[in-house]
Amino acid sequence: MATETPAGTHKDPVTGEMISKTELKRREKQREKDAKKAEKAAAAPPQQAAAKPAAANEDDLNPNQYFELRARTIQKLKETQSPNPYPHKFEVTQSITSFVAQYSKEGLITSGQKLDNVIVSLSGRVHNIRSSGNKLKFYDLHGEGSQVQILANVRDAENQDEFLSTQALFRRGDIVGVVGHPSRSQKGELSISPTRMVLLAPNLHQLPSAHFGLKDQETRYRKRYLDLIMSPSTRNIFITRARVINYLRRYLDNLGFLEVETPMTSMVAGGATARPFVTHHNDLDLDLYLRVAPELYLKQLTVGGLDRVYEIGRVFRNEGIDLTHNPEFTLCEFYMAYADMYDLMEITEDLLESMVKYLNGGSTIVKYHPEGKDGKELVMDFKTPWKRYDMIKTLEEKTGVKFPPGDTLHTDETNKFLRDLCVKHNVECSEPRTNARLLDKLVGDFIEPLCISPAFITGHPQVMSPLAKNHRSRPGLCERFEGFMCGKEFCNAYTELNDPFEQRLRFEEQARQKEQGDDEAQGVDEVFVDALEHGLPPTAGWGMGIDRLIMFLTDSPNIKEVLLFPAMKPVETAANTSGKEPGPAGQV
Repeated sequence: MATETPAGTHKDPVTGEMISKTELKRREKQREKDAKKAEKAAAAPPQQAAAKPAAANEDDLNPNQYFELRARTIQKLKETQSPNPYPHKFEVTQSITSFVAQYSKEGLITSGQKLDNVIVSLSGRVHNIRSSGNKLKFYDLHGEGSQVQILANVRDAENQDEFLSTQALFRRGDIVGVVGHPSRSQKGELSISPTRMVLLAPNLHQLPSAHFGLKDQETRYRKRYLDLIMSPSTRNIFITRARVINYLRRYLDNLGFLEVETPMTSMVAGGATARPFVTHHNDLDLDLYLRVAPELYLKQLTVGGLDRVYEIGRVFRNEGIDLTHNPEFTLCEFYMAYADMYDLMEITEDLLESMVKYLNGGSTIVKYHPEGKDGKELVMDFKTPWKRYDMIKTLEEKTGVKFPPGDTLHTDETNKFLRDLCVKHNVECSEPRTNARLLDKLVGDFIEPLCISPAFITGHPQVMSPLAKNHRSRPGLCERFEGFMCGKEFCNAYTELNDPFEQRLRFEEQARQKEQGDDEAQGVDEVFVDALEHGLPPTAGWGMGIDRLIMFLTDSPNIKEVLLFPAMKPVETAANTSGKEPGPAGQV
């Protein structure tokens, strides 16, 4: 019996994909047709060509036709090396940002003049090209978040023929190098008047229209490089992200904290109530978990005498993807010996109030639009002190019923009480309906919406906090707080449980919940219990999700806006449906 020819036996010379022989023939025929059409389009009548020789016609091509034509041109340049379209080096004397800062000073260059005694060398990406006859062209050169005009007049060129032939190669999106004089146009716009221009890296694809930009969300997230090319606002979000993380590090460093790194994989998924990812170590033939939190390792370091430690890094939780959740995200956790939750509340208030002032030029007001720029506006004030909501007392006020005593919140009777209360108020809770999950759902419905400006929720039952120390004056509760803003949690902290006997009992209770079907519950971590048996000083611990905080600070309603490469469903292509694995953002 004849075997079927496997898919992906022939390489497409243009895209590099492995495809079938039939598909390759079909593509080659289509490319021949497209090439003839493109050549016809490029051979425009002389009267039209005088005004805009190639650009106008190329704008009429579809993306595939444009790519074929452009790729063919660059392939020829690679063969002739006249010029080399991918040179090894171009000497840059200053950035576009510093050029603009240095030469935009009023009175330094008058309109229509250039500094003949100054030669500078810039590089960047061409965004727009405008012609004024054959001898004069204007380019918008972008780089480092700044832009400057290239005023390319053939009269200024060292070699006029080479200058004209090089310019004929340039298209929107190309990366170019410019050597020339600082100048101003007749209209007074700061420019560089080049004596020489070099193609450094051609863009083979059509850039989205400069007027409309890149609007498709899917494309923006999957092709972040294109989003960054086209959208200054996207670039600004990630600059703000870097500033937030830098500020957080400096703040903790100034308090005497030591930054450390802890393992990404472990045999026990502990430190947070979350469903973990599972991976496999081939050499050890051992299943491991990607960490859901660095907590247990950091507390072991505190046992070892590192009294103030913190870590900023990725954690992984195998849960849903929505507007505020991504399976991997950046978390900051710190542990502070000889402190409690009340000390950390003050630190949290001071940290975020000072951070917002640093980002906002002294203001503590931040506006957030959870439904997008045209939706409702929430106004947050980070000025301290923040509001504090006691969990049980606030739930009693909002539901109008008296809750069972704190030391009975773990019982079956309380479970029935909570189930009935959820039914009465139409609060949905999927199985397993443990006391902790039912309470969490009630808090989500009744208390979290109250927290528009940053606020703390305190007085958590012990059943919700297996790693927190019991409350010093309220039986059944623990010393824990959660920070909320715009109805969403951004930080979580507590006075740490340092009693190894109690910790073992709580781990065992978590293990029972896991057996009941709660796959977010933690197991027993014997190594951590052993560390506690060596003595953990009175300690407070704190964790904050960096991504969610940056959402609020940059007015981004979707977490994908603040992640350079967010998790995306795979795109079905010939490559990944033939057995190849898609990449992390869904691309192959």
